[in-house]
Order: sequence, then C-alpha cells, then structure tokens
Amino acid sequence: MKKTLVLGASTNPIRYSNAAVHRLAQGGFEVVPVGVREGEISGVTIEQGKPVLENIHTITLYLNPQRQQEYYDYILSLNPKRIIFNPGTENPELIRLAREKGIEVEMGCTLVMLAVGQY
Repeated sequence: MKKTLVLGASTNPIRYSNAAVHRLAQGGFEVVPVGVREGEISGVTIEQGKPVLENIHTITLYLNPQRQQEYYDYILSLNPKRIIFNPGTENPELIRLAREKGIEVEMGCTLVMLAVGQY
C-alpha cells in the first residue's frame, strides 16, 4: 500500500484534508496526517511540526503555496515517489524542485482519485 502523508490535515470535518485522511484510512492505506493542531481523524493522530518519517510513497498537499514554502526542505527530505497538488495548492516552484529530484508530480484531487480507483 502507498503510505501517504497528508500535509495540512485538519480536524474540521468539512475540510477536504479531513475527508482525505478518513477515506485513505478506510481504504486500508497507511496514512500520516500532519497539521498545526492536535487531534485525530478516523482514529489516526494528527502529527505536528515536521515528524521524522520513513517510506512515504505519496505526499498529498492541502496547504496553499505560501504556506508550503516552510515545508520545502521537509517534503523533499522525505523523498516521496509522488506529490499530489490538490486544487488550490499548485505551486510552480515546488513542482520544479520535486521534478529535479525525480519525484512524480500530479495535479489532481486525492478524493476523486480514490473514488475512481486511480490512487
């Protein structure tokens, strides 16, 4: 399974990041939500800061491009296989940095990808 980091996770049930964590966990994916506030989603604890993680396959972004800047080094240090830029998170600078490191970049919606079996 594709171990997935959800960057920008929120405990707010109306947020797309919350739904993504919930659906990934329901789908049997190992999911690591990272957000600014403590809490949990579907029984999975939200990590804070920049936790040390290994074997991350996918990072799915729920932070706007300005908020992403402080995470560039962290994201790239995890050496994921791919980064999904959900609607509103598209960031030419991070896309370029990721591609330079050989990381696959996708513009898409994690929720739609899960719903249609293309995750």
